[in-house]
Amino acid sequence: MIRDGYTGYTGGKAPGYVQANICILPKDYAEEFLLFCQRNPAPCPLLERADQGSYRLPRLGKEIDIRTDLPRYHVFRDGVFCEEVTDIRDLWSNELVTFALGCSFSFEEALREAGLPMRFMDRGGVAGVYQTDIETQPAGRFHAKLVVTMRPFAPADAIRAIQVTSRFPNVHGAPVHIGDPAAIGVDLSRRYRDVGSDEILPYELPLFWACGLTPQLAVANAKPPLCITHAPSSMLVTDIRNASLASF
Repeated sequence: MIRDGYTGYTGGKAPGYVQANICILPKDYAEEFLLFCQRNPAPCPLLERADQGSYRLPRLGKEIDIRTDLPRYHVFRDGVFCEEVTDIRDLWSNELVTFALGCSFSFEEALREAGLPMRFMDRGGVAGVYQTDIETQPAGRFHAKLVVTMRPFAPADAIRAIQVTSRFPNVHGAPVHIGDPAAIGVDLSRRYRDVGSDEILPYELPLFWACGLTPQLAVANAKPPLCITHAPSSMLVTDIRNASLASF
């Protein structure tokens, strides 16, 4: 679908398969970013690091071409977002290193299989995204406030959601916060780039999971001359099954 021109969200597409956040950086920034991921595994659960200059990710899919296989890419220069594109072949060079990070779309499937309702998915949307005041662990030039996704549940369902997602540490794992958004510096009316749903019913609790958009804030602070990421909620769809990431 993506190769035929699909440019929408990938949530709910290719059910059963792992989706990944993508961050592509010049080689001079790659080791620092790898260390940032290792120090912050909740927002940056590393699935794969490609060889320098390679646009293939064979452990994630035999035919993946990272230059063409995302619906939309965001391009940053000197840490500043400058354009959205659907193909990065003209930007590619042998100096680039690709990182693939786990995505919450994988555990959302497990939540649905457990019978937990997510209204935004029924409407074809995605979870609300927010920047917190929680500091990540810095690594060289990379540092950022934690970005989270929010999903509301009735109290009993919230307990089950914590249990289900704790089985998937490679795709953000259990929530980092439950309840009062202000306790982590979140205003529910101010979503990160207006992504996702902020709806919470009176009887529901908001649950917050670490989000793979956190690296985009770290990139803004590190200011590499070029960085390419996925556009929000427009992920790389892999050949790996979600069930293979469950820890127990």
